[in-house]
Amino acid sequence: MSKAKAILGSAVFFLTAPLVVAGVIPWWITRWEFQPAFFGVELTRVIGIVLIIVGAPGLLHSFARFALQGLGTPAPLAPTRYLVVTGLYRFVRNPMYVAVVAVVLGQAAVFSDWRLLCYGALCWLAFHIFVLGYEEPTLRRTYGTEYDTYQVNVPRWIPRLTPWQPRINARTS
Repeated sequence: MSKAKAILGSAVFFLTAPLVVAGVIPWWITRWEFQPAFFGVELTRVIGIVLIIVGAPGLLHSFARFALQGLGTPAPLAPTRYLVVTGLYRFVRNPMYVAVVAVVLGQAAVFSDWRLLCYGALCWLAFHIFVLGYEEPTLRRTYGTEYDTYQVNVPRWIPRLTPWQPRINARTS
């Protein structure tokens, strides 16, 4: 896939998947109306803002890596040509899912909405099931030992404190 097609495909997928999951559905649940802070602690709103501020750019960064380095999209119908192991992928194997959940949980904290908190937990569970049942087996079949090495060195959900240093090659430099 060309870079132009990868960028366009990733943009379309972004508008149909994470924007809906982390934007439209949270709005539908909350109408972005503030409730009294969780446990009466306003600091929870600050934590929510931090989650959103960290999650949103992380999501965009990860999408860009798929298009520009992987030459594909996050959509299973148009996967990357190359395994992406740079940027945030050096810290955690699933930065897009982590970012989406962070944004949803951030909104739950900002608006103090328990329904959105439950929705965020359900999103993570759905992502986890998808990763275990489809994504990891597909990556293993597609990239073989390259993925096995990556999987051993980079955690699925909880980011490493230091970036993994993959072997240098044309795609990661």
